[in-house]
Order: sequence, then C-alpha cells, then structure tokens
Amino acid sequence: MRFLKTVALALLCLGTIAAEAETLRIGTVPGAYSDALNAVAKEAKAQDIELKVIEFSDWTTPNVALDAGDIDLNFFQHRPFLENAAKQKGYRFDIVGLGILQNIGLFSLRHKSLDQIPAGGKVAIANDPVNQGRALLLLQKAGLIKLKDGVGFLGTVDDITENPKKLTFTEVEGPQLVRITGDVDLAQGYPHFIVAAGAFDPTSGLIYSGIEDKLFAVSFVAKASRKEDPTIRKFVALFQNSEAVRQQIHTSFAGSDKLYLLAWRN
Repeated sequence: MRFLKTVALALLCLGTIAAEAETLRIGTVPGAYSDALNAVAKEAKAQDIELKVIEFSDWTTPNVALDAGDIDLNFFQHRPFLENAAKQKGYRFDIVGLGILQNIGLFSLRHKSLDQIPAGGKVAIANDPVNQGRALLLLQKAGLIKLKDGVGFLGTVDDITENPKKLTFTEVEGPQLVRITGDVDLAQGYPHFIVAAGAFDPTSGLIYSGIEDKLFAVSFVAKASRKEDPTIRKFVALFQNSEAVRQQIHTSFAGSDKLYLLAWRN
C-alpha cells in the first residue's frame, strides 16, 4: 500500500510538472485583445495549454515584462511600435503571429464634423512616437494640419509645419485617450478601448485611418530566442483558427466590420 501511495504521488508530481511546462503567460491590454485571448482559453486547455492572461494599463510594461521573462508573449503592439521600442531599449523580440488590425479614428463628443473644430481647439493624441505619428497623419488627412514631407508615421508635433487653426495638443498614453475624449475638441481613438469603456459609439469617428496596411496589425510578440517554441506556435495557430476568437473580436468591435480586420486571414 505504501508503495502504491508513493507511485501515485510521483505520478501526481509528474502531472503537475507537465502542466506547468505548458503554462503560457500572455501580457495584453483590456478590451478586444484581452477578450479574444480569454475566448480561446478553454480550447487551449483542451490542447494542454494553461493560459494566463495578464492585463496591463499602459503600452510600456508589456515589453518590460517580456524582456524580464515574466511573461512568454505579449499581444498589444504592431510592428512599427515594436521596432521603435527595440531601437530605444535594445529588445530582441520577434513577431510570431499576426492578430487584429484595427481602424483608428478621430472622435469628438463636442462637434459633429471636422469643420466645426474651432480655432485654438484642443486635440488629444497618443504620446508614443509611432501612434502619435498615426494621429498626426489623420489630422493631415482631415486637412487640419500639415507635416514635414516624408516623416510618415514617425512624425511628432514638432514636425507640424502648418496649423491654421492653431490647435493645441495634449499627449497621453494611448489606452487613456478614451477617458479624456469628452474634455477636448478632438481625440485620437482606438475602437476596442471605446467599446471596452462603454464611453460612446466607436463607429462615430469623424475620420478613420483605413485598414489596408497590415503593418499596423497588433501581433503576438515573443523573445527572439523563443520564436520557434512549440507551445507558442501551437497556441498562435489555435488562436487564429478559433471560431470563438473570431466571434469575440467581432463583438469587441461593436459588431462593425469597418472597425477591424483579421490580419492573419487577409
């Protein structure tokens, strides 16, 4: 009997070790990305992957945590953001799977058209280089400013060459933009954050960036040394083939096909 108990205990320990070996910790942000990950958790468990979704409230900590080994993957950033972070911090990361391409916009709770934005109006934009550049490109597309030639999505407020309405800019962390939209005349907006906050209609943008460029698809990112990790590869494939994931993403973007694209399918 003692022998059988010893064997049973040993098997239990081996089972625990195996389960721990398949645990996958993914850092993300609240909203569509977190919800999509949670939607596939049951399917992952059936494939012997214990998913742990860790939410961050900013766009800096997920890369710090990945670099430190506190998480195995993160799912919140697109390639230009990743490349800029790697250049600044020396990260050795790789994209291991495409995710969601969302259609960012400029939103206003005070005005119904871009023509109504007043002289001296307040505009809220992201404070990181790449996403700030995307907002400025949208403002240029709207005819509200003009940027230096060739700056593209790496432009900053210092690259504005024409600002006829003398707009003033408030720079905040991207996830926080939805919170201050009502306090400004115009704000850069991310539909999935708007839906998650229940703040206003994410389809009410006065202008959108368009979803033609997969360069800005939020993707799964791992350390370069783990790019071929079988558990990571297995999970990414599971995520991309999950009907539950597709349904949740559609829900997270207010059921509007104009707000997102499944980058791995298009």
